[in-house]
Amino acid sequence: MRSPLRVFAALGTLAIVLAACGANVIPGDSVPASPGGSGDKIIIGASLTLTGIQAPFDEPGLRGAQLAVDELNKKGGILGKQVELVNLDGKSDPVIVGNNAIQLIENGAVAIIAPCDFDFGSPASREAQKAGLVGISTCASSPLYNSTNLGDKQFTLSMWNTTMGSSAAEFSFKEKGWKTAYVVTDTFIDYTTSLSRYFIDSFKNAGGTVFAEDTYTQGAQDFSAQLQRIQALPAQPDVFFVSSYQPDLGTIIRTMRSAGITAPIFGGDSYDDPQLVETLADLGTEVYFITHSWAAPDAGPAMKAFLDVWQAKHGAAPDTAFVVTGWDTVNILAQAMEKAQSTDGAAVAKAMEDLTFDLLTGKLDWSDAASGHEPNKETVVVQITQGSTKFLGWYLPEYLPKP
Repeated sequence: MRSPLRVFAALGTLAIVLAACGANVIPGDSVPASPGGSGDKIIIGASLTLTGIQAPFDEPGLRGAQLAVDELNKKGGILGKQVELVNLDGKSDPVIVGNNAIQLIENGAVAIIAPCDFDFGSPASREAQKAGLVGISTCASSPLYNSTNLGDKQFTLSMWNTTMGSSAAEFSFKEKGWKTAYVVTDTFIDYTTSLSRYFIDSFKNAGGTVFAEDTYTQGAQDFSAQLQRIQALPAQPDVFFVSSYQPDLGTIIRTMRSAGITAPIFGGDSYDDPQLVETLADLGTEVYFITHSWAAPDAGPAMKAFLDVWQAKHGAAPDTAFVVTGWDTVNILAQAMEKAQSTDGAAVAKAMEDLTFDLLTGKLDWSDAASGHEPNKETVVVQITQGSTKFLGWYLPEYLPKP
C-alpha cells in the first residue's frame, strides 16, 4: 500500500557502498585512454552539462557525484580498483551530449552518467546502449526515460513525472483541500509538458476541477497574455500549477504576484533551484514544489553523515537537493558493480534490477527491463516562503496515471 505524507525520519544506511573510487572530473575536451574495466582503475563517464539552461540541474549533480567518488576512493575501490570520474560538458546541447558519450566510451568508460532530462540526457543513454553499457540519468523524470524506449541497460534515478505530477495533485487536493486548479505549461521540453499532463490527470482523478490549461514558451520572458486570461476568469482557482523552469519561471511567478494573484503556486523539481528561491525572496509566499530529497541534518542519520562530508569538502551546506542525485547515482553504480562482481553492462544492469536501493533520495526499486525500468520512488514536498525553503515531508501518491 502506498504511504501518505510522512515526516523524514531516516533514510537507512548511508549508501557509501563497500567499495570506492578516486575522482578526477575533467570538464574539458579530452579523456584518458586507459581501459575502464582493466588495469588498476575503473572509468565512469559523464556528459553532464555545466553551461546553458540545463546546468542548474546537472552542475550540482556533478558536484555530488564527485564527492561520492572521493569518499568511495577512501574505502578501497570498486572491485579492488580505483575509479576515475570523467565529465565532458554537454553544454545544454543534445548533440554534444551524445558525442561526449561516444568519446567517453571510446576511451574506456564502463558506464555513462547522463543529464537530468530526457531531451538532453537520452542521446548519452542511447550511445551507452549501443556500446552495451549501463547508462543512468541523475534525475530525468520523463516516463520516456525507460528501457523500452532507450534499451535494456538504461535507467533514471528519478521518480517519473507520473509520480511527481500525481504527488503535486494529491497533496494539493487531499492535504491542502484545493479543489480547483489552473495549469500553465512551458512547451519547450518533454519534462514540462508531461508533468502538467500527469498533474491534470491525477487532479481530476482525485476529484478536482481544472479551470483552464494555458501554455508558455521558455525564452519569451513575457507572461502578460497569460496574465490577462487569468485575470478574466469569473473566479480565481485554489491553486496554480506552473510547469516551467528558470530563468523564465521566476518571471512568471513574479508577474503573477505583482499583479495581486495570491493563490498557491505548485510545480516540480525544477523549482529546486537556489536562483529561483533568491528571485522570490520578496514575493515567494505559498509556492510549493515536488523534488528528490531534503538536504538538512533533521532528515536523519544518513543525510547527516552526507552533510558532514559535504561540509568538510565545501565549507558550506548544499544549495540544492540536486547535489544528492549525483551522489546517489555514483553509489548505485558502485553497489551494482560490487553485486555483479563485474563492470559488464548486462551484469550491472541485472544487479540494478535486482537490488532495492536505500538512498538519500529515498528508497528505489526499478522494475525489470520488460516493464520499462519504471522507478518506484517517493517524492519530497517543499514550500518556498520569503526566500527560504521548508521541508513538508515525503509523499507517495495513491494513484499513478499511465505513462
